[in-house]
Amino acid sequence: MVDERLKRAFAEDVVEMRRAGLHPVVVHGGGPQISALLDRLDLEVRFEAGLRVTTPEIMDVVRMVLAGQVQRELVGLINRHGPLAVGLTGEDAHTMTAERRPAWVNGEPVDIGLVGDVVDVNPETVLALLDRGRIPVVSPVARGGDGQVYNVNADLAAAALAQALGAEKLVVLTDVAGLYANWPDSTEVIDRLTAAELEVLLPGLVSGMLPKMQGCLRAVREGVGSAHVLDGREPHALLRAVLGGPDGHGDGRGTTVVPDREPGRVAT
Repeated sequence: MVDERLKRAFAEDVVEMRRAGLHPVVVHGGGPQISALLDRLDLEVRFEAGLRVTTPEIMDVVRMVLAGQVQRELVGLINRHGPLAVGLTGEDAHTMTAERRPAWVNGEPVDIGLVGDVVDVNPETVLALLDRGRIPVVSPVARGGDGQVYNVNADLAAAALAQALGAEKLVVLTDVAGLYANWPDSTEVIDRLTAAELEVLLPGLVSGMLPKMQGCLRAVREGVGSAHVLDGREPHALLRAVLGGPDGHGDGRGTTVVPDREPGRVAT
């Protein structure tokens, strides 16, 4: 998200997936860009349990950066290859509905402001774009039933949308090699694990990896075929993971999460 070469490579991967007959949907974050603007505005940057504490002032910045900067940049990079990408947010056409959520620290709830958890997804707009051959690029902000707009963690938003779409794969790009087996004592990456195995590990995960793995767990528990956490610092990691091997795991980089029982699935 902050390296121009990697952003271009990501856009190329998404386009190649579409040309190969797949139907990619992009859900993006923008943490570094949000933090940079908050620093310039002298607003506090604080996280609890891996989630950004979001005051009303910070929510204004989040919406502006995600929908007005990061989304537009990604749409532009993809559309260099043709009229493919269309940007939207979780607010558009009530694609995502959220409710306020707390963070949990040492077993206690902590107020983190206008941070939401997706409680409903209406995928009709995304499906309509896919039917027209477009690549939806979705910003993770959503409106609640109370009319309030919420900041939604991008990994959790992607998992909720993947579930609603009946996606074959959820792929999460991050800035580490995958889920480490015994961090910080080891940098050995867990190559593959089941949902049940991941559930056991969740309480011990560091805050930055926690929402990513929570999203993976939710996705495969709710019908998504598999979830992959990849090192986004590796150029074209996405394309290798999706198209590079018979099991969809490419050259083995990253961590794959599968359902506890892997049913036979028909690719669509």
